[in-house]
Amino acid sequence: MTGLTIRPATIADADAIWAMVEPVIRSGETYALDRGLGRNAGVAVWLASDRHTFIAQEPGGPVGCYFLKANQPGGGAHVANCGYVTASPATGRGVARAMCAHSLDVARTLGFAAMQFNFVVTSNTRAVALWESMGFAIVGRLPGAFVHPRLGEVDVLVMYRRL
Repeated sequence: MTGLTIRPATIADADAIWAMVEPVIRSGETYALDRGLGRNAGVAVWLASDRHTFIAQEPGGPVGCYFLKANQPGGGAHVANCGYVTASPATGRGVARAMCAHSLDVARTLGFAAMQFNFVVTSNTRAVALWESMGFAIVGRLPGAFVHPRLGEVDVLVMYRRL
């Protein structure tokens, strides 16, 4: 992907983050977040103090963002967790793959031993296929754990990979 850079996010990126995250939240198809979540709370999910947040940027502006954090405190703190969003105009151009690869490198640098995705909605088939291609294994299935706005109850996957 020519011209894509990934850099740490700052509070100055809040508007860009919200512009990418809001449509995903409002659609209610991939994240277990309240569809009515407001801007400040939505941005806070990505810029919380316990996270490392990054912006994927092309010369024309931001095209994706992700956060990386410990999956659990204490005995689970050696496993990373991430949340990714690609701006809809950039979908299908390798942005999510680049962010995932970047997050795996950052997680290794920060000393994490593995990465786990706790709640991958099975109807998000592109994400499931991408994470599998990046070495994540499906280690659990939660039947009907997500209520999709069009499909009703759909399964959720737990995906994991060692670093």
